[in-house]
Formats: sequence, C-alpha cells, structure tokens
Amino acid sequence: MLSPKSTGQEAPFLGCLRRPPGEVAAMTRGSFSESATVTFTGARAGEAPLTWGQRLMWRAVHLMGDGQTFLNCPWVLPVYGERDLGAVLDALRRLIERHESLRTTFAATPEGPVQRVKRDGELVVRLVEAGSEPALRVAERLAGELRGRVFTHGEELPLRCAIVFKDGRPRALGLAFTHLAVDFQALNLLAVEWRGLLRGERTPPPEWQPMDQAALESTEPFAARSARSVRYWRSVLEEAPLDVFDHLPREADDPRFIEVGMESVALPVAAERLAERWSVSTTSVLLAACATVLATVSGRRRAVMQLVHSNRREPRTRAMVGTVEQDGLFALDLPGSDFAATCRAAHHGALAAYRGAQYDPFAMQAMREEIGRLRGREPDLDAFFNDRRTIATWPGLPRSVHDEDPARLAERTSTHVTDTWPGVRFKVFFTVGTALHTGQLGLIVDTAYLSQDTARAMLLGVEALLVRGLTEDVPMAAAAQVCGISAYDGTA
Repeated sequence: MLSPKSTGQEAPFLGCLRRPPGEVAAMTRGSFSESATVTFTGARAGEAPLTWGQRLMWRAVHLMGDGQTFLNCPWVLPVYGERDLGAVLDALRRLIERHESLRTTFAATPEGPVQRVKRDGELVVRLVEAGSEPALRVAERLAGELRGRVFTHGEELPLRCAIVFKDGRPRALGLAFTHLAVDFQALNLLAVEWRGLLRGERTPPPEWQPMDQAALESTEPFAARSARSVRYWRSVLEEAPLDVFDHLPREADDPRFIEVGMESVALPVAAERLAERWSVSTTSVLLAACATVLATVSGRRRAVMQLVHSNRREPRTRAMVGTVEQDGLFALDLPGSDFAATCRAAHHGALAAYRGAQYDPFAMQAMREEIGRLRGREPDLDAFFNDRRTIATWPGLPRSVHDEDPARLAERTSTHVTDTWPGVRFKVFFTVGTALHTGQLGLIVDTAYLSQDTARAMLLGVEALLVRGLTEDVPMAAAAQVCGISAYDGTA
C-alpha cells in the first residue's frame, strides 16, 4: 500500500539480457525505465460465465468505481539465486501460461458478465534499477504504484509487473493483480510455484482452472449449496440492524477513508494462550475481540460483520489460481457472562458464517433486494473482518516474549496510519496481517462515522481485552471499561 516514485538506469540491463526465441522481445525505452515484452502461448483459450468468486468481485469493482483500486492486489516476488533477466522473464512466461486466470479479461455481455481466456498475448514488463535502495523495498513501492490504477478489465491482462535490478541483476518483481483474477490464497500459490520455475523445474500443468470451476458451479449440487447459503443469510438479515451505526454521519476527513495499523507483540502472545485455554482458534479469539469492540462503539449488544472466507475446502480449488474467496455473514450477540463465553460464541458463529459463504452472488443480491423491499431498505453490511494469515500462529515471535508479562509487552505496541483512500465502501474493516514475528491488526474506517482517534482506540481496545483476559474472567458488562472505549455518537 505504498506509492512509489522510481526511475531506472539503462546500462545494467543490456549486458544481462538473453532473448529465447519467441519469449522475450527487445527492450524499449519506457516512461520510467526500460521495458521487456514477454510473449506467451497457453494451452487453451475460451469464454465462460464468471465463477461465484469472480461475480462477487465484478459487483464490487463496479460499485466502488475509481475506488476499486483498493481491491487490486500488490505482491512482491524475490528473484532467488543469481538469475539473469532472460531466466526471470522465462519463468514469468511459464507462470502466465500455466494459469488461465493470468491470461483472462472480463467483459459484460447481454447474457451477463464473462471471463475470456486468451491463448496468446504479450505482457510488457517495466525494468527498474534500485540504485542505492534495497531491491525488495523498491519492488514494494512499485507494486503499490501499479496497484494504484484502475484495471481496464475488458482489454487489459489482469496483472502488471516491474522487475527491479541491483548491481546489474534482477532481484525482485513488483506486481499488481486485479482481484477478479486472484485472491490472497492464489497469491500464496504463485509465490510457492515461482521459486521452482526460477530453478527451471517442469511441474505438471494445473488440473483445475476458473473456467472449470464456473462449469462446476452451474450444476445442481452447487445450486443447492447456494440456496442453503442464501437461506442462512436471509435468517440473519430479517433481524439484523439496518445500520452499522445509529448516529448520523459527520463531516468526513479528507481523504475520507483511513486505515490505522497496529503492531503488537502482546496481541499474538495473548491470542495463542487464550485459544489454547478455551479450545478455539486464534482467529475466533481475534474475531470475538473485534466484534466486542464494534458492538461497544455502536452501543449495541449485537455485532454483524462480513467475514472474508477462502472457500478452498475442496482439493481442486486449493490448488487453483483464481478468485474463490467469498464473504460469510457473522452475527454475534454478546453473552451476559464473560469474554470466554464470547470467544466460544464467536467460534460457533464463524463456523456458521463459513458454511454459508459459498453462493451465487447474483442470487444472494436478489434475496438482499427482496429483504430491502420488506424492511424498507437493505441492511447496511459495511463492517468486515478478514484474517489473511495462512497459519493460525506466529512462529516468528521471539522466544523471549513468551516468558514476559503481556501487559509489559503492550507497552511496546505502536499504531500508525497506513493508508488513505478518497472512496471505498466500508465503514469498518478489520484485517489481521500476515507477519509471523509480530501481531498486525489494521482497521479501515469511514471518517464520516468514526474518527481516526476512535479507530486507534478500537485497535488498542482489542489488545487490552485479550491481555486482561489472561489474568481474569472479564465480564462483558465491563468490556467498555477494559477496552477503554465507549459508544461513539459521531462527534469528534
């Protein structure tokens, strides 16, 4: 989420470029640096309806307009070993040829939106010299810049790429993908595969692609699965609050939407201990704390949030590069007892949300519109929770912290504004980050409803609730006091 400004130098690239026939075209001068063109030829082309995950993203990008850049996915891939530019570009070519989602454009038709897989094509790759900076840092900035432009989905390939050089050799790739083509788990799959491709490994082609998934989702068993999920959502929406917050919007900051991030060693230490003590997952512990904070700030005993769910339960989708994620609907009524009961209730509520997170988004939207007609308008569901981790612990934590008092560890916690946007469609969005050596918790807020100071207090409140839960049975009646927050009325 960084905005780079990077320029390159020409000389280092010319000596390390080799040009396998038909794979890498001659380098040309670009606006920032030089560039190379990767020419690819995949196994098949075709057109198919969107998968359910793609349909969800299709609706999201059109709802968000220019703010859809928030949904673009920046990513960095290191160049392992002493590879020259030709080897790196060859590995990139093979990556694109293997995964149809990386060769796909998306378009509206009279019959509905479709995905169109290209067999042949070209990707222009920017080449940038890192200069005195670390190559990975430059790649991160370039990925942020590439992410910051709206994709032309009907014409443009779903990825952009820049290769960063250091001392005459490629060291890292900065990439940006449209969320229509990949989700976070897909990015992890690409990262694992990338290392082998750089070594020249010849792995079998993927057995399952998004066009195959779209065909499967058109079958009767999947229609029945979608119908069950829609029924579950309906049961929640029939009684859900119509608004995330009852107070009227105030004059928003400029930019209106901000993300406050927190880095805390106390957070993962406490979450791991509580999860083990109460036989739930660390995700459930964090979700329970975030939901408690949201309910407290909104002045309610019930929190309703959308949970981003990977939906990769089946072996075929676990290995597929594409967008499979969908949102589950989570509802938590804070118990009258203690935080332990809240964590157990959140665990069961999350399981129900995950079971109801596989559906045809078009059918789901039709149901939500029907609920809107019955209740006067659709309930506002602009509160989200997303645990982006792929493992449930933090194995990179220093061993020494496990012997320290988490309350003392909390003294080292830091918060900072990590990004801003003029327009996205969230009022509250909690994100658990992927760092293995520390706890990362981010919170995006709409400043027309929550101030920046309130967002910071909510993050610290999550930490405080977990830390206090280690030493006492925290009654939910005291949650506001423990978290150091109260119901927010919209004033500064």
